[in-house]
Amino acid sequence: MSISITENTAILSKYLDLPQKGKVLAEYVWIDAEGNTRSKCRTLAKAPTSVDDLPEWNYDGSSTGQAPGYDSDVYLRPVAFYPDPFRKGDNVIVLNECWNNDGTPNKFNHRHECAKLMKAHASEEVWFGLEQEYTLFDQYDYPYGWPKGGFPAPQGPFYCGVGTGKVVARDVIEAHYRACLYAGINISGINAEVMPSQWEFQVGPCEGIEMGDQLWVARYLLQRVAEEFGVKISLHPKPLKGDWNGAGCHTNVSTKNMRLPGGMKDIETALSKLAKRHKEHMMLYGADNEQRLTGRHETASIESFSSGVANRGASVRIPRQVAKEGYGYFEDRRPASNIDPYLVTGIMVETICGSIPDADMAKEYLRETSD
Repeated sequence: MSISITENTAILSKYLDLPQKGKVLAEYVWIDAEGNTRSKCRTLAKAPTSVDDLPEWNYDGSSTGQAPGYDSDVYLRPVAFYPDPFRKGDNVIVLNECWNNDGTPNKFNHRHECAKLMKAHASEEVWFGLEQEYTLFDQYDYPYGWPKGGFPAPQGPFYCGVGTGKVVARDVIEAHYRACLYAGINISGINAEVMPSQWEFQVGPCEGIEMGDQLWVARYLLQRVAEEFGVKISLHPKPLKGDWNGAGCHTNVSTKNMRLPGGMKDIETALSKLAKRHKEHMMLYGADNEQRLTGRHETASIESFSSGVANRGASVRIPRQVAKEGYGYFEDRRPASNIDPYLVTGIMVETICGSIPDADMAKEYLRETSD
């Protein structure tokens, strides 16, 4: 007899309603070596009012691929916290950076370098909006809602679809949407995607380092919500072979000057800079992205840079309204769904705003991953 992996939330709810006697639960979240979120919980004596109220903690890095067994302690340094939509009350979710015991950032801590770039270019007021696509699978790793032993109808009716046979798992998506709103994530929308069982949520606009922070917490919330429904979440850029769309994380970008009348000139300058660093960007735009960026299924080729107005087959799309008004933002369509947002937003700022001493996102990433 198989055991259901769906959680008994109705039974759990009567325990969640029990008083906590003034204590606060803080769920510490971090990013592991594979780009997944991990978490563990600790009890606090009172509700935090700032990050400084949250104690540094540690975990076994040898169990997450982030440290050897003979020197396994990795430190968790809180950088942001959010209301916990699962436990509610004064309980919080705490986002952390990972640090080694010698005082250096862990090699999978890409936030540290990104934060330096964002701080150096704070006067540019760089805004980001990330469109996170993802795919749902059941507990047996079969596309969620697909007919067993067969395939759904060809792509067409599923994008922003409504109705049975066109949309699956809307309950999961709605639950995640509300969880993000409760946690204070600047989630700006959701929609069903082109491939059946694939969805998207958008976070932003967020300025600077806050973009990466909010997307990681939104991903954590998605995994936690899906856990309760017995659904698996995949961020692979090409989860299914064949004539199906892949999954990306389109990155919308604007500086202060781009958002002002006449800003199209600044957008065009940024695009020329991006064209020159295409290869460097592709190194940071997600594993297995070559499976997605084929020039088909609303993507450009991974081999070369291109741009165009309203062109979803280009590397970078300039929205039709932006071209008409002469200012606004651009959409980099190259990033895969499994990106580390700190790497993508970091190199974007580095490329369009300028490098800073001792910071090169692409070189730093290659050095760290080759260690």
